[in-house]
Amino acid sequence: MKNETPLLSVTGAGHRYGDRFGCRDVSFDLWPGEVLAVVGESGSGKSTLLGMLSQRLTLDEGTIRYRTARLSDADLGGAGEDERMAEDLLDLSTLSEREVRRLWRTDWGFVHQNAADGLRMHVSAGGNVGEPLMANGWRHYGKIRAEAEEWLRRVEIPADRIDEAPATYSGGMRQRVQIARNLVFGPRLVFMDEPTSSLDVSVQARLLDLIRSLVAELGLAVVVVTHDLAVARLISHRTLVMKDGVVIESGLTDRVLDDPQAAYTQLLVSSILQG
Repeated sequence: MKNETPLLSVTGAGHRYGDRFGCRDVSFDLWPGEVLAVVGESGSGKSTLLGMLSQRLTLDEGTIRYRTARLSDADLGGAGEDERMAEDLLDLSTLSEREVRRLWRTDWGFVHQNAADGLRMHVSAGGNVGEPLMANGWRHYGKIRAEAEEWLRRVEIPADRIDEAPATYSGGMRQRVQIARNLVFGPRLVFMDEPTSSLDVSVQARLLDLIRSLVAELGLAVVVVTHDLAVARLISHRTLVMKDGVVIESGLTDRVLDDPQAAYTQLLVSSILQG
């Protein structure tokens, strides 16, 4: 599974809110085809970490480096930027806003807890999935629609509903459209923020199966934030457990959940078993 260089390398990363840290001293490497779950209770720092990794919050200490080999001279135009973006691992704190926007357009996806935050709710499902293709230079309507149809099929949206808006869909269908929108352009790294927490248990299971199969098929790297240890067990290879803004335990998911070492992790696991 692993190449010589990780896709994402995080060392001692932290974000400060005023005079306190929302998270601090977080370190890990993430590889293509790997899902990393970040778990913890509300206020543990997991959402702050996700915001920092995705460049939505500032990095106030440490480094976050990303392998950016996909970006070419034609993408950015300007020799200085081209040389920097061609490096194997690039410190994300050195990127301009334009370079970060390019990563969002070509390399990164973000699946929100509330699908309405990641979709245009009154634009057709096909239009939602086709928009990222147009942002990446696709211009032929027939090809865009065909690709959107294929991706909606892959996420189990009936073909006869491609022209309906997500506002008419169930919660599970909206999440599946959001996933299609985020994967249609071939990203390498996808961030997921509690992607199943608002769904019924049966719908959650189907969506998690879909995510797991797409990760394996496409070789995606995924960082998923969840308070649900069952979600972590079902889709993640490794897990970080956070409390009070720091990582208190990490490792292979089965090891962390079956043989937790930290008292806090033991408490989390026992609370699920008792529930």
